[in-house]
Amino acid sequence: MLREGGGKAGHERQRKMGRLPVRERSRHLLDKDSPFFEIELLGGGRRNQMYEQWGKIPRRVVVTGIGNVEGVPCMIVANDATVKAGAFFPATTKKVIRAQRIAFECALPLVYLVDSAGVFLPMQDDEIFPDEDDFGRIFRNNSVISAAGIPQFAAIMAIA
Repeated sequence: MLREGGGKAGHERQRKMGRLPVRERSRHLLDKDSPFFEIELLGGGRRNQMYEQWGKIPRRVVVTGIGNVEGVPCMIVANDATVKAGAFFPATTKKVIRAQRIAFECALPLVYLVDSAGVFLPMQDDEIFPDEDDFGRIFRNNSVISAAGIPQFAAIMAIA
């Protein structure tokens, strides 16, 4: 139940568009039989109680965790497009920043599977962008991680 994201309807919508749900997509990236240690599956409070005014957003709209890619342990950060087209909420940003910090401290390459509408526009001005520990911090962290020589890869999901 915690791994359903946008639920059955969200998964069906993705499949109709020829896309894989986030965890299935991530599974294809990882080495066969590689475990995936998901980070913060329980983060964000009880199911469907975040941002209720915007439609009861389940969890943090992003899946993060560690798994092997070509035999190398990597931090995976993957948007869940079954929920509000993968848009970033404040809690989404916090989760990505936490994944970046873990990757930096453990020198893990980062793989971003980007399938996002960007920031959730109704919250952009006063809750997502305003502070040094918010959305802009992700880009700052990308620079710091790169300067440390830790590889980062981004795959942008699209419909062909």
